[in-house]
Parts: sequence; C-alpha cells; structure tokens
Amino acid sequence: MADAPYLIALNLTERCNLACEHCYLDAKVLKEGAVDELGTGDLKRVLGEIAEVGPEAMVVLTGGEPMLRRDLPELARHASGLGLMVVVGTNGMLLRPDRIRELQDAGVAGIGISVDSLNPDHHDEFRGKKGAWIKTMQGIDACKDAGMPFQIHFSATDETADEIDDMVAFARDAGAMVLNVFFMVCTGRGEKYSGISPEKYDRVLRRVAKAAKEEKRLMVRAKCAPHFKRIAIEMDPDWPITAAHGYDAGGCIAATRYARITPTGDVTPCPYMENSAGSVKEQSFAEIWQDAPVLNALRAPKLEGRCGACEFQILCGGCRARPLAMDGNMMGEDSLCTYQPQGGAVITPLVPAGTTMRWSADAETHLARIPGFVRRMVHKRAEEYVRGEGRTEVTKDDLTLLAKRRFGDAGPPSFIKRGRK
Repeated sequence: MADAPYLIALNLTERCNLACEHCYLDAKVLKEGAVDELGTGDLKRVLGEIAEVGPEAMVVLTGGEPMLRRDLPELARHASGLGLMVVVGTNGMLLRPDRIRELQDAGVAGIGISVDSLNPDHHDEFRGKKGAWIKTMQGIDACKDAGMPFQIHFSATDETADEIDDMVAFARDAGAMVLNVFFMVCTGRGEKYSGISPEKYDRVLRRVAKAAKEEKRLMVRAKCAPHFKRIAIEMDPDWPITAAHGYDAGGCIAATRYARITPTGDVTPCPYMENSAGSVKEQSFAEIWQDAPVLNALRAPKLEGRCGACEFQILCGGCRARPLAMDGNMMGEDSLCTYQPQGGAVITPLVPAGTTMRWSADAETHLARIPGFVRRMVHKRAEEYVRGEGRTEVTKDDLTLLAKRRFGDAGPPSFIKRGRK
C-alpha cells in the first residue's frame, strides 16, 4: 500500500501569458490551450479523488498560467471545502487586489510567485515578454497589501547562480514566507535549455543550505535537488534537516508523496517526468496512485551507475527526471551530481518510533490559528520534538518554544502572527 500523497501539482491549463524558455510544460500562449483540457466538472471529480487518497494533501493549482482559467476560484473553493490545502502557482502578473480577494474568499492558503532574476531585463528575457518583471513585482506588492501569504520561486541557472545571496535578501525583505530555489530539468520547451553546470549547482546548493540554517525570518528550500541532503550532512552532521534525522526537506518525493496531473489528465511522478502513470479520464486518481507500475518503480528504485553505488542512495537517490530526459533510463545516474561514491555503507534514515501522539486542547487551538500554508510543517516538527523528549502529548508551550527557537525573540513572521488572537 502506497503512502498517502501530501503534494499534488494540478496543471489546470497550457494557456499562458508568457513564453518562458525553460517551461517544462511547453505552455502555449494565451488562447491556444489544449482542446482536451479537463473541464470544471472533471477537475472537481479529480479533486474529490485526491481527497480520498490524501485527505491532508496540499494541491497546487498551476499551469501554464492558472489565473487565465475563469473557474480558478470555483476549483479552489471546491478543493478547500474537501479539506485540501490549496495554493496557486503563478507568474504573478495577473495578481490584482480584486483577484487576490477572490482567491482568499475561495480558501486559497497562499500563492507561489516565480521571480527568475532581480535584473528586470534578464527576467523579462527569461520569461519571453518585456515588462513581465514589473508586473510580477506589482503582484507581490498586492499580496503583501492583502495579507496573502506568498512564496518566491527562483530558478537557478548558470546566468542567475550568482544572484542567490541577493535573492535570499530580496525574498526576506519582500515579506515572503518561503524562498524555493528550483533546479530545472530539460523537458518541455526547456529541453534545449542548458540550465546550470554541475559546479555552479553544487555551489548554489551549499549557499541554499547555509541560508536554510541561518535565516530566521525566511524558510529557504532547495527543490528538485535531492543532493541537498548530502551537502547538509557534510556541512553539519548534527543538523536535523535531512531524512537521516527523520526530516524529509530537500529530497525528491516524486511518486512517494508527490505527483503531477497534466491539463489533459495524465498523472506523472513529477512535472519534469513525462512518462504517464495513467489518465484520470480512464481511472480514478486513487487507482493510479496505488497501482501504477511507473510510480511503484520509483518507490522501490533499482538505481544504476554512481547513484546505485552511492552511500547516499537512500537519503538522496538523485533526480530520476534527469536521466529519464537524457536517455530514457529513469534509474540511471544523475549527471548533475559531482559526488563520487566512497564505497562506504549505505546511510539509513532514522525513523522515529511510531508512538501515538496526543495534542492538548490549547495546542490544537493554537495550531488551528496558524495559516494552512505552514500548518503541516509545524505539526510534524512539534510531534518530532515531543517524541524526542520522550513524551506523548504536544502542548501549547511546546509550540511556543519551537517558534522561539525557529524565529528568535522577535517571534514568527507577521503572516503567522496574524492568526494568533
């Protein structure tokens, strides 16, 4: 039996108001969207199927550009009504105050906004449209004004690798909750895009790991970069940021906790993997999630090359989308990794004891006031902390202590404080 998914990317449309050279979807411009995209009714049915197999899952409504779908608020309201956590992934250009209020009313917990460079000209070139950068900045300001929690999504490339320190500072000063640093895979329109060299990839990952450890007002995370775990251990073996310490940040969760649904209904392990596990037009999402051979192969991978010989193969495992894109071998070695296996024993994650954890009434009330965008993370860290203390009940004092440890005496960022009355 597969574990329940906790993240589903739902590509609502191929329509887009940009033409980014790195787009994994090869999104079409404006009115062209695919003729067989899932309709409102189909998407509501699929959302219900997601809620059945992953009742606590986060659903990312993205595209193309999801803001171009007129039924976006209706879909968000339906998903949030099912108990799913709903976020919207967008280029930010259409985030006007009225649209943000509409999404808030529909239960959207947060918005992910792509910023590919702090140089407007480079961002515009990357995004394929003059003036894109300033409209995205206006979208960020509109989220701040509306009190809508938001993340910044930054794609690290050879051209933008040196911006990483400035991007951390920008995200922090802009009031973002999270900075997600993405490392692209050459698929879709991006199949001819070189992305980043192994040397710069390693350097950026080390800077991301350093920022993840040091930043108090901003969560900094590496995406599509499972090697982050190895680098974190090398930097500080006692840092509880990897699966070796029971925490899954940084690694690949494709097929184990994550899947993508295309605008036409195909389920794939992640947005960068185009090998379909099945179509929600023909099967339920639950059937595909539980039984698809492609997904089950990734849950028990038989890695080859350096990945198969590496002592970090369980903690990291490499990106499976990169070898698939290069030569069609999903289990091949990840060419972006510079690490040479040392012949040591395979490092096994420490799995916390499965003690049933209780929550006191005041702790549950306190947790409910934290925005849904980060509630799951707080819940997990609190239980890990209390379990490590040898106790079986989480209290409000535990949550207060963890918040102080994470954010210092100044307390949590305003987007969390707003929920506490």
